[in-house]
Amino acid sequence: MQFVNLAAEGKVNPLIPHTAELIVGAIAFTLLFLVLRKFVVPMFEKAFTARTEAIQGGIERAEKAQVEAQRALNQYTEQLSKAQSEAQTLREEARVQGAAIIEDLRAKAQEEAARITAAAHASIEAERQQAVTSLRNEVGALAVELASKIVGEALDDQARQSRIVDRFLEDLEKSK
Repeated sequence: MQFVNLAAEGKVNPLIPHTAELIVGAIAFTLLFLVLRKFVVPMFEKAFTARTEAIQGGIERAEKAQVEAQRALNQYTEQLSKAQSEAQTLREEARVQGAAIIEDLRAKAQEEAARITAAAHASIEAERQQAVTSLRNEVGALAVELASKIVGEALDDQARQSRIVDRFLEDLEKSK
């Protein structure tokens, strides 16, 4: 109530501005508003637009990078799968080749063993024949000498000695 009383008394109220101040304030506010609207707001809008485009571009780049990364992952997975498949094929081929090499070596070893055995048999047979011949000659000589002593006459005829030895050996073989 005191304010009303001051106005009625003709005193100036310090809280109520003068009309000139209100007009100057309104003109200054209008000028400031127009300057801000003409110069500052477009700069803010340009900055907001640039920032929006940068964010939008970043999102698009991130999406592209994610798609590229997924594509690279799929390609890597495919290559890894192929490499594993090739490695499995190579292992299988190596196993088959190893088995073939082992079988080939085994066959060669058996052939070599058979050849060595056959050579040994042939060698033994040759030595046996040589021993039989040598034994026959010795037995023949002993038989002729013994027969000469028993009969009392010399058996110098070679053909006769040979016949006697052969007959003696045949009789010996029959008695076995």
